[in-house]
Amino acid sequence: MTARAPLPYGSWPSPISAADVARARLRLSFPTVAGDDVWWQEARPEEGGRTTVVHLQGGQRTDLLQAPWDARTRVHEYGGRSYLPVRTAEGPSLVFANYEDQRLHRLDEGDPKPYPLTPEPAVQAGLRYADFVLSPDGTEIWCVCEGHIAAPGEGEEGVAGIRRAIVAVPLDGSAAENAGAIRELVTGAHFYASPTPSPSGGHLAWVQWNHPRMPWDGTELRVAAVEDGKTVAPRTVKGGLTESAVAPLWRDDQSLYVISDWPGWWNIYQVGLHGESPQALYPAEEEFTGPLWQLGGMPYALLGDGRLAVLHGEGDMRLGIYDPETLDLIDLEVPYEHWLPQLSADGTTIVGIGGGPDVPPSVVRIDSTTGRVEGLRRELAEVPDVAYLSKPRAERLEGPFGRPVHAYVFPPTNPEATAPEGELPPYVVFVHGGPTSRVSTVLNLERAYFTSRGIGVIDVNYGGSTGYGRAYRERLRRQWGVVDVEDAVAAARALVDGGIADPARLAIRGGSAGGWTTLAAVTQNDVFKAATSYFGISELQSFAEATHDFESQYLFGLIGPLPGFERAYEERSPLNHADRTACPVLLLQGLNDPVVPPDQSERFAVALAEKKMPYAYLTFEGESHGFRRAGTVIACLEAELAFYGQTLGFEPRDIDPIDLTVG
Repeated sequence: MTARAPLPYGSWPSPISAADVARARLRLSFPTVAGDDVWWQEARPEEGGRTTVVHLQGGQRTDLLQAPWDARTRVHEYGGRSYLPVRTAEGPSLVFANYEDQRLHRLDEGDPKPYPLTPEPAVQAGLRYADFVLSPDGTEIWCVCEGHIAAPGEGEEGVAGIRRAIVAVPLDGSAAENAGAIRELVTGAHFYASPTPSPSGGHLAWVQWNHPRMPWDGTELRVAAVEDGKTVAPRTVKGGLTESAVAPLWRDDQSLYVISDWPGWWNIYQVGLHGESPQALYPAEEEFTGPLWQLGGMPYALLGDGRLAVLHGEGDMRLGIYDPETLDLIDLEVPYEHWLPQLSADGTTIVGIGGGPDVPPSVVRIDSTTGRVEGLRRELAEVPDVAYLSKPRAERLEGPFGRPVHAYVFPPTNPEATAPEGELPPYVVFVHGGPTSRVSTVLNLERAYFTSRGIGVIDVNYGGSTGYGRAYRERLRRQWGVVDVEDAVAAARALVDGGIADPARLAIRGGSAGGWTTLAAVTQNDVFKAATSYFGISELQSFAEATHDFESQYLFGLIGPLPGFERAYEERSPLNHADRTACPVLLLQGLNDPVVPPDQSERFAVALAEKKMPYAYLTFEGESHGFRRAGTVIACLEAELAFYGQTLGFEPRDIDPIDLTVG
């Protein structure tokens, strides 16, 4: 391929369109294996973000749910695994939570239409279900149930009206007309996860925690005996107020595995029925799981011979096999460098979601005996020529006070273009959401959309991110809006100090909590010349009052408890310092967002107008938290590229300018 004449950064021709990025928003998650059968969830942007369940059998891939059925649970608003394959006396079936009404439904093989297992919302208002498991006798679904019931005299649901329990739902459909047929197994805590019966069914294990803690702050692994369909004598066997214990997995009827961050890293332990003799299986300064944002995923799985398929690492997570007898952990040689904490195993077979810098997230099946690796489904059917994909470089940067800051640098990359001599590229600092989350090196066409056009990206795992131990994660405690901003700024300045980026053409962008960091950064300093906020938080007091229950007290750890820390909430909120905004801002907001209400973006737009700072505010009807529709993704990316062109001084190809409002 012959290189073209030098072209300014940002104007390079790219084969990666916004429509390609939208198609890559196909979301694969929560695979399950049983024998030769594999199932997984698949969210499709071209169908408005609808999630179906796919079944692979004998090489034949089948969509089990046709439109308008949408397998998506809203428990904790972030949902998780929304389906469970079951086998009854009548044959194979699929149980799933339907997004529109949040009822559990059952689809039997050969039937054209599912039928409900739980009551209509009018009968039991606002019930949601997640984290499904088949009861030991095979007649019920045991799961987490979340009830949103308006308090007496109120027209809308309030936090006080939200209650959760672990419940038993009959598989025969009797509860669809009789709500009393649903039995409560475990109650009393604010939150639950991972109901897990023992192999013989004599005990039930689960994870629970209470406000104001989040599941990465402190949880309890509880075990109770099961007698006559009821749980008795529950007790805590691992975890506590400052220990995150998650993902119970029974080893046998007398002991179970659990992942705990008691030593400062999420490591695997073995404990007895009464919490006796907790034993670290492989103590290491590595993480063996990630944060519990969604329910139903497992970061490890039990093989037929007693060994464990595990994920582990600092940063990106590798797949390995741990032998409890020899204490050896051996990584598998597979062409997938990072895995989501969503593994399933049966016999010698492992399935998971893996990817790499030039491999999109994929459903992967591995035979642990032969080493055979099969990619069953990719989020992106056709990957662009790797020559257009930037090779990430892991960086351990130095932040304020010598603090380490982890980041990945993605330089501009295009085989058809080169920049004029002496020109430095623009760079965008990507800030992930959460903030208790992390970014990996797995192929992300959204990054490639920019890097292939001559715009560099640095993706920052700022202090507070998971993957680097509890101490790194807790750097954000009471410091949200401080540490994350300092680390994002440190990443940008490191690029400038290294002669990598043009200091006059630095931008920052992020979604949700990343949008908060973006707005906080540009109201605190003048390093950035453009900022893009996807459904970002701008004002804390109203956010704390309006957001959903799962995160309603998250700010108590990130900022401080209320009442008591009102002044800190006021001082940290970007909206209260909008008059100091240092650069133009692009605001993108879904109008049906239950996590970050639209007024968070709208009020910031009004404040920018009063300051007469150029801005654009784009809203999207029907979009929730995290855009799922192809049209929305395309509109946002093209607007963002046009915005950077106008504010950072380059002309992107084939993109219409964006109208910026001034006053």
